[in-house]
Amino acid sequence: MKKESKVLFLDRDGVINVDVGYIWRPEDFIFQEGVFAACRRAIDLGYRLVIITNQAGIGRGIFSEEDFQKLTYWMCEQFSREGVEITEVFHAPTHPQEGIGVYKRESIDRKPGPGMIIKAQKSIGINLAQSAMVGDRESDIEAAISAGIGKKLLIDSSNKNLHTKADITVSSLVEAVDWLERHK
Repeated sequence: MKKESKVLFLDRDGVINVDVGYIWRPEDFIFQEGVFAACRRAIDLGYRLVIITNQAGIGRGIFSEEDFQKLTYWMCEQFSREGVEITEVFHAPTHPQEGIGVYKRESIDRKPGPGMIIKAQKSIGINLAQSAMVGDRESDIEAAISAGIGKKLLIDSSNKNLHTKADITVSSLVEAVDWLERHK
């Protein structure tokens, strides 16, 4: 029987990297300030790191699954060079309105659905109640609630999202990990 881990689920665009629209090339990928140090601290707090990301750019035909996989490999290599292990990356390429062909459909994997979290739990054995989610959209928080994740943090440096279901609103991943450390 697998020992259940606690996981810090991270959205990608807007949490790990600056969200500048559809990103599929390393030259367009800008890591958020302090992301590597924050992730090392999260690991020190006992969290494994899992990225869950909607990638409608695939479904819309802006870039391919192969483009996404190449960027993901590159991103994980950058984390590894900084002493950070990303346990797994899950993505949801569909879009119910704008998708093309097989990608035009509803999917439980696409946040706010909890599908990627459920897949991660089945894959690596996760104690969801002890886990945390950091996202930059309310759909990230809704997915975490649906899956039963214990701590939910919303990055919103603009303070526009005052009616969130998150436990707390923070300005960055660095601030999110600070909060997790204080609320062990």
